[in-house]
Amino acid sequence: MFVLSVSIRIKPEHVDAWIAQALENARGSRREPGCRQFEVLVDPQDRTRVMLFEMYDDDQAFEAHQQTPHFKKYLAEAVPLLASRERQVWVRA
Repeated sequence: MFVLSVSIRIKPEHVDAWIAQALENARGSRREPGCRQFEVLVDPQDRTRVMLFEMYDDDQAFEAHQQTPHFKKYLAEAVPLLASRERQVWVRA
């Protein structure tokens, strides 16, 4: 099991555009054979604060995810709309 949590801060003027792009990436990710879960979670008090929660079969499935067209599009178009992004990897003990 390979889990990734990403704490994100969106630039305020880009919240709606970023969320639309993140949801598009999530839909594509959920169709990948090694992806078990992909959630876009928004702080109900502050829409500029978001967390991505991603669960894959293993690190190879995550590596395959990073090669997909929808992920590459997300990197090119959505990441520039962010003020910050911090990734944490988790594995089953």
